[in-house]
Amino acid sequence: MIHSILYRAVAISFFIGLTTASSADYAKPRMIVTTDLGADPDDDQSLVRLLVSANEFDIEGLVVSTGCWRKTQSSTEMLDKIVEAYGECFDNLNVHAEGFPTPDYLRSISVMGQLGYGMSDVGDGKDSPGSDMIIASADKDDPRPIWIGGWGGTNNVAQAIWKVRETRSKDDLEKFLAKLRVYDILGQDDAGAWIAKNFPQVFYIRATKVYGWQPPKNGDYQKNDIQSHGPLGAVYPDTKWATEGDSPAFMHIYPNGLNDPDQIDQGGWGGRFSFEKKTSIKSMSGVKNEERKFDPYEMWGNTSDGTEAIKRWSNGYNNDFAARMDWSVTNEYSDANHHPVAVLNGDTTRKVKQISVEAGASVSLNAMGTKDPDNDRVSYSWSIYQEPSTYKGDVAIKNASSESAEISVPIDATKKAIHVILEVYDDGRPVLYSYRRMILNVR
Repeated sequence: MIHSILYRAVAISFFIGLTTASSADYAKPRMIVTTDLGADPDDDQSLVRLLVSANEFDIEGLVVSTGCWRKTQSSTEMLDKIVEAYGECFDNLNVHAEGFPTPDYLRSISVMGQLGYGMSDVGDGKDSPGSDMIIASADKDDPRPIWIGGWGGTNNVAQAIWKVRETRSKDDLEKFLAKLRVYDILGQDDAGAWIAKNFPQVFYIRATKVYGWQPPKNGDYQKNDIQSHGPLGAVYPDTKWATEGDSPAFMHIYPNGLNDPDQIDQGGWGGRFSFEKKTSIKSMSGVKNEERKFDPYEMWGNTSDGTEAIKRWSNGYNNDFAARMDWSVTNEYSDANHHPVAVLNGDTTRKVKQISVEAGASVSLNAMGTKDPDNDRVSYSWSIYQEPSTYKGDVAIKNASSESAEISVPIDATKKAIHVILEVYDDGRPVLYSYRRMILNVR
């Protein structure tokens, strides 16, 4: 609980939202992907979604890793193929939004991680380009944390921590650990348990509710909106077990105006998580009993709303992916749709906003200044996001589908928080969404 309070106190607020060719400045989330490519086609799928969204992040590493379903790795060949497909689409993508990394840059950060499995490949002489990359990123003179997506095992993170512990002072180790944010998909080796057991101060999420948010597998959406679209569509394979099980790792930090990734209980495209740490969240069945030697260990896990915390935003993330695939196959800006830019009470950034209000007051919120780069008609929807709100009663909204809305703060909401979500969406094809969140802190 102490660590949870500390993280709340020092959480970094990102400027978050959806980028257009003329969007407001914001601090992109920094990220490193570790992926056990070859274990399941879903890693290939998630990489395609990530790369057509790559302008929204500062991607600092694409690391080929191992996991319980892929216990050895030997080359970046599968990763290189997807990056080459991105290279064929780069010029088109660059027409539609600023900030896409060059293919040469992505090639330069495509590296091998640990060649072996789990904690058996962590220790003296086990450094890899992937573990070195994690250390180098954390060492940068940059106040933003580095988010590491564990799409397979997390032994690259473990090796980086092991190396810093062995070669630096305790104070320097603490500084290093404070920069890390780990989003672990399902637990796919025993390294996560080792990290949580030995370094409980590490910001560590283990997401287990990562299935069920996707469209039906191998359906019309994948065939018509994704796979039919050029070089990147061609490397988006059919689903074998589950579609894009790893995408929530970067969807959690997707800068769409909806959530602050450090505030894991707010909820967004990557799910919602509890600041009450859970004991010994088990890995996938393929890990068997390897991590039991680290019991008990504590991690942050999903809240009771589970996959529904992702699925509630399905129109937004499905249409976002489809639109970006359109971008990848046309060099005419007017031939595709682009996201509206949402403004909240005059604020054009992508921050989650907070204001202090009186119980019983009427609070005016507005989206004046919101615009659409394609001059499409824009619609508005104001709602209360009850799950992260600490006030659990009904909250009335007047003019909930208008540019300006009025929130009636209940008289019994003293010392509670109410989360208000603004959804702005256009009438283009596909319909595209942007979001803003206002938290009303009731005095």
